[in-house]
Amino acid sequence: MDDKTRYDEGMKTRRAVLGPAYVDKASAGLTDFNAEWQEFITRTAWNDVWNRPGLVGRERSIIVLAIAASLGAWGEFRIHVRGAINNGLTRDEIKEVLLQTAIYAGVPAANHAFKEAASVFAEMEAEAAKG
Repeated sequence: MDDKTRYDEGMKTRRAVLGPAYVDKASAGLTDFNAEWQEFITRTAWNDVWNRPGLVGRERSIIVLAIAASLGAWGEFRIHVRGAINNGLTRDEIKEVLLQTAIYAGVPAANHAFKEAASVFAEMEAEAAKG
């Protein structure tokens, strides 16, 4: 598969997981400095990894949530809470991911992750109410 096809397939996955509004905003912020980086992660992360056989999107979302919370990567965590919902996870399933994360990555990480997830859920409810 050539780089253009990898990019196009990665962008489809990225849009499906993160949502068109987020991807459009990220794309609008492209500069000479970050454009190659965005192309790289779209090809490699969103196509070469996310589109691999073996795990479905919801399973990949579970992994990303746990890792992002464990690392304290709160920006990525918040983005991927939305992605997890888009991939079919329920709030109860996200809660279970965070409980599991607490055992293996620590209570402080999970405690903060619960706060971040609740904030994202509230934002999503407000957006839905606006229509």
